[in-house]
Amino acid sequence: MKKTEVIQNLKCGGCANTITKSLNELPGVSNTEVDVETNSVSFEYVNEDQIETVERKLSQLGYPIDTDPNSLLKEAKSYVSCMIGRVSEKVEGAKE
Repeated sequence: MKKTEVIQNLKCGGCANTITKSLNELPGVSNTEVDVETNSVSFEYVNEDQIETVERKLSQLGYPIDTDPNSLLKEAKSYVSCMIGRVSEKVEGAKE
């Protein structure tokens, strides 16, 4: 099954990279796609419990779903997640 969530604090490809890697590591979650222009994340999942797990993970990374509260702490976490994603992209690009 496939689900799309609109999220907050999504800024760039660095954010997208962090989100994609983190969600694809979750058991039963795959084919994560992030659209920066629409602030959305799509993913495939096996059972309904994984939707809650994905939403929790997004919030931990600083990207709460659109209907959840967005605190200053979550905004700060999103900047850290973004920088990690940017560094990861550069390291992976250098290996190629």
